[in-house]
Amino acid sequence: TTGCATSHDGTSPQRMRTALFRQSKLWHTLSPKVSGRVREEVPMSQHDPELLQQPLISQRKSEHLALCASGDVEFRSKGTLLDQVHLVHQAIPERHYDELDLSTPLLGKVLKAPIVISAMTGGTDEAQAINQDLARAAETLGLGFGLGSQRAMLVRPETTRTFQVREHAPTALILGNLGIVQAQRMATREILTLCQTIGVDALCVHLATGMELVQPGGDRDFRGGLETLRRLHGELGIPIVVKETGCGLSRQVGQMVKQIGITAVDVSGAGGTSWVGVETHRAQGVAKAVGDALWDWGVPTGASVGLLGDLGLQIIATGGLRTGLDVAAALALGARAGGLAAPVLKAWKAGGYEGTIEFLSGVIETVKAVTLLTGCQSPSELVRAPKVLGGALKAWLEGAR
Repeated sequence: TTGCATSHDGTSPQRMRTALFRQSKLWHTLSPKVSGRVREEVPMSQHDPELLQQPLISQRKSEHLALCASGDVEFRSKGTLLDQVHLVHQAIPERHYDELDLSTPLLGKVLKAPIVISAMTGGTDEAQAINQDLARAAETLGLGFGLGSQRAMLVRPETTRTFQVREHAPTALILGNLGIVQAQRMATREILTLCQTIGVDALCVHLATGMELVQPGGDRDFRGGLETLRRLHGELGIPIVVKETGCGLSRQVGQMVKQIGITAVDVSGAGGTSWVGVETHRAQGVAKAVGDALWDWGVPTGASVGLLGDLGLQIIATGGLRTGLDVAAALALGARAGGLAAPVLKAWKAGGYEGTIEFLSGVIETVKAVTLLTGCQSPSELVRAPKVLGGALKAWLEGAR
């Protein structure tokens, strides 16, 4: 569905995808009822968990954006541990800076640099403006771009426009996004329609157990997740990326994912934005107390990447990456690409599209500089470059295996 030409009647690809989505029964057929591996098509009732979320989705998305932009939702005492990766300087690199090759294969496409603009938002007017500008920046710079959770599309189909960025990024790698609990309730064909409507290249299925426990109205039943991933991997027809949401992936989860055939993960580790913290700001009573206690819960990003680094997975390192040096450190631990969200949002808030381009260009040049200064020809070689690891990171890599 991506890159389609305009139809003979003048209909644009985006409008054709939108029509396909609106003709589907997607938002009428969500039901937790299952019969084997085939979902029964049951119309939404007034008690349907997705329908009950309808009035809350847009408000929650707006609050998330405001909280993330404020910077008041960072991890309090736990860092990413990426600062404990010390690459060894090579004073005679024997390379020409302009001849370094930053191109990076990822999920069937080739990025011009190993950088992804990480999933942030969707479902509101502001989200539409953000997504369009960031997708345009990804197209200009040859980077990947991740959409925020498409759950809003399920309960409020009119928000579909806020996720439609393909016309702004016709060749870029675009990652869709859906929660594993929502995916479990949906038939594979419904999820495929969700993907085709937007024209994504791969689907991130996010695991958000920590934040859901604190989120007002959050999910509580997390059974059947592995079987859902197995089903989507076997039936969807596009790559699946198993993604956390700020608490990181353990080595055990990486092994489970690999065993069912999925080859890509987004670790979304601890140390940057605490999504438990985001929901704690919105919670009340007991849930707020739980959120305060678990604010710093999770596997640090650097540790998560290092623990999965030898499993043969395509790893996107997200969670607290702020600079090109962070991206380089993640690559040195075994990541295929590094993803940034909060600093990109701040750059957009401060300078719009142009500010985003300027910030990301700096990140790219920093990765390129580190590649040269370590004597490497490409960022993919950083994983084999000499490095010194700090004590806390070493302890995680040894104790969490």
